[in-house]
Amino acid sequence: MTFKPILVFAACLALAPHASGRQAPAAARADGSVVGHRDYSFPSYEEAVRSTEVEEYASKEAYETAVGDRRFEFQKLLYLSDGLRVVVYVYKPVRAGGAPLPAIIFNRGDIVRGDVAPELVTCFHRLASAGFVVLAPMYRQSDGGEGRDEVGGADLNDLLNVPALAKSLGFVDTDNLFLYGESRGGMMTYQAVRRGFPANAAAVFGALTDMDALIKFRPQVYRPEMLRKIWPDFDARREEIVSSRSAVRWPEALNVPLLIMHGGADWSVSPAQSLALAQKLQELGKTFELIVYAGDGHILSRNQEDRDRHAVELFKGHMKRKP
Repeated sequence: MTFKPILVFAACLALAPHASGRQAPAAARADGSVVGHRDYSFPSYEEAVRSTEVEEYASKEAYETAVGDRRFEFQKLLYLSDGLRVVVYVYKPVRAGGAPLPAIIFNRGDIVRGDVAPELVTCFHRLASAGFVVLAPMYRQSDGGEGRDEVGGADLNDLLNVPALAKSLGFVDTDNLFLYGESRGGMMTYQAVRRGFPANAAAVFGALTDMDALIKFRPQVYRPEMLRKIWPDFDARREEIVSSRSAVRWPEALNVPLLIMHGGADWSVSPAQSLALAQKLQELGKTFELIVYAGDGHILSRNQEDRDRHAVELFKGHMKRKP
């Protein structure tokens, strides 16, 4: 789930099978429309350990607490993005009626993944316990979704179509949307803000901000042949691909309050990436906060509760109150 050697996963970029479950015809449906629902039951922690990286995200006790809390429910929905069926995870309080709730759009890390709900549910539980609905687009090709993941290319539309999805659900307060990004998802959070995503505020951790610097930081991983597995035309479009994914090149476009968090011992994406962006934001007089957790790693696994608490505090501080 991290942005750990992203290209280790490049071999997974063959098209994933179409999602299964109850589906509605996609023809003539608008992007953001829900077109299917997939039944889901969480595996035991032991089963999750065998098939996911859940141990990096939660202890057995924390996982079982999140999965067993009947005040909340988890759903996998299929929605349209560029006409493709894409999977979104929804975690929300179990409630009938009532006022719509603010939503955190959680942007996961990594490239093509299968079922990562066990990795994310404990974080979702913390966020939902603070009064939010959580929507987590998996991006095209992952967890059975259609299309091909370009890691910040056309798949960015899968995030940009979430406000329309949120509006269609009926239980989301679309005046109070917040972005929360992990690693690759942090990069996409920055891209979405640049593209005008209607977020009141955004938080990231372990986020890539400078693709050139990332390639130079770990050249043994980010080899030309590996880059071409994700972007076959990388050589011809290098500048475009790198620039569009490097927030350090367009800090002036980051016009929402930002919380930037990074692990001081992050071996996957150097904390220098967040420091470089923070310096540019400071020079521009932008509203942001920077937290570096000394000795922690890429997803801040030693400080997950504090990480999420800071994000929630930011979001609640920028809630639009109803008249």
